[in-house]
Amino acid sequence: MNLPQRLPASRLLAAIVAVLLAMTAVAVSSTVVALDALGNARAHAVDEVEPAGRLAKDLNRALLDEETGLRGFVLTGQDDFLRPYLDGRTAEVESSERVRELVGDLNGRVSRIEDLARQWRGQYAEPTIAGIRLSGPAISPARDIDRGKVIFDQLRTEVAGLQTDIGELSRQSRDQLDHAAGVVLWLVIGMGVLLVAVIGGLSFLLHRLLIAPLANVAEHTRQVASGDFQHEIDADGPREIVMLGEDVNAMRRRIVQELATLDEAKTELQRSNSELEQFAYVASHDLQEPLRKVASFCQLLQRRYGGQLDERADQYIDFAVDGAKRMQVLINDLLAFSRVGRITREQTVIDLNEIVRQVVDSYSERIEETGARLEIAELPSVRGEASLLSAVFQNLISNALKFKGAEAPVIAVEVERDDEMWKFTVRDNGIGIEPEYADRIFVIFQRLHPKDAYPGTGIGLAMCRKIVEYHGGTIWLRTDVDSGTSFEFTLPAIPAAPELAPEVEEAHV
Repeated sequence: MNLPQRLPASRLLAAIVAVLLAMTAVAVSSTVVALDALGNARAHAVDEVEPAGRLAKDLNRALLDEETGLRGFVLTGQDDFLRPYLDGRTAEVESSERVRELVGDLNGRVSRIEDLARQWRGQYAEPTIAGIRLSGPAISPARDIDRGKVIFDQLRTEVAGLQTDIGELSRQSRDQLDHAAGVVLWLVIGMGVLLVAVIGGLSFLLHRLLIAPLANVAEHTRQVASGDFQHEIDADGPREIVMLGEDVNAMRRRIVQELATLDEAKTELQRSNSELEQFAYVASHDLQEPLRKVASFCQLLQRRYGGQLDERADQYIDFAVDGAKRMQVLINDLLAFSRVGRITREQTVIDLNEIVRQVVDSYSERIEETGARLEIAELPSVRGEASLLSAVFQNLISNALKFKGAEAPVIAVEVERDDEMWKFTVRDNGIGIEPEYADRIFVIFQRLHPKDAYPGTGIGLAMCRKIVEYHGGTIWLRTDVDSGTSFEFTLPAIPAAPELAPEVEEAHV
């Protein structure tokens, strides 16, 4: 896989963004130009052509006013009738100038109208007015009337042509306005279609370039995470995703190497543990016979020669007998510890009430001697080996009786259901255990007190942990109690067994 030839995702995204920005700029620029053309067409139609059309009508009206005023003055000779002529003349000049400003000369038509209007006034209207003022109302010569009529008809024709030209300009401006509006509409539609196409194309491109390769890496990673550590991760796509796939592959190979190392260590540890257990069993078993001889002969010396030797010799014999007995106890405990989990029997359903009752009966003398009070809940039945589970309760109850305080011992055995497990509690009001020793007490041969103060071999709690874990549970010391000692351990519940309410009964011997 050639990584340097692959573009980084950042460059791909930059290229996509650049193309998108360029397309957006072109679309916005085109829309701006179209909107500007639309605005110009509207301004030309509304601000120029339409006012020019109204001014052309005003110009025609002004010329008619001039003719009407002149005709009235000719008939009456009164200056009042000449007022429309004068006002029309002023309006005519203003209208023609404004039309020229708005739409231009229109191929000289406005100039021709102005020339014809001056001719009509110079050749007919003004001479007629001057004659009437000199001689009074009279009928003008026919030739003058005809000449004025010809000029004014030409003037009307030009004004009508001006209105027609302005109408054509109005039609053209409307066409331009419609065209510009259509261009804007199509540009907006095109921009919308382009936007949808760009978004769709960008989504497809991002899916192909980023999402699909990431999903591919994730799928391969999940397959590795499910336990298939030999599965190679084949990553494709931008450089970052390919590098991510290579990193995950490197991690997978490292895990495979570590697992291989762990498997070897596990195999070696299992072999070592097996050898240690075998050694402990063989050693403890083989030590029994010579130790029995030592103990027997020491006891014979004690019985036969006790009192016949000096006091120091009797003390030495007592030490030998005591040491041999404690050695026998230690070897027996070590032998029992080595057998847990190594020599297995069929697990059966065990009534823990009967197990605890037998343990209490075995300590009845000690219970009576200490004045102990036992509070034992109604216990469930579990699946396991009766002798091993009996050893758990035996060690915990015997420790409660052994490490008692100044008051009479109060020992409680409780139980509660915790999901698929039963959680048992054995607590007392004895001298307690400091929290910093919570883990140390479960290590074999670990003692917190001198053997002269409290007898024992230091194997009991280690055996409890081994038995509980062999049955699928855990055991621990609660460190949040104010006084006394509280041990808790769990055992799997029998699925079909109903949950029992913890009914407490007191046993006081």
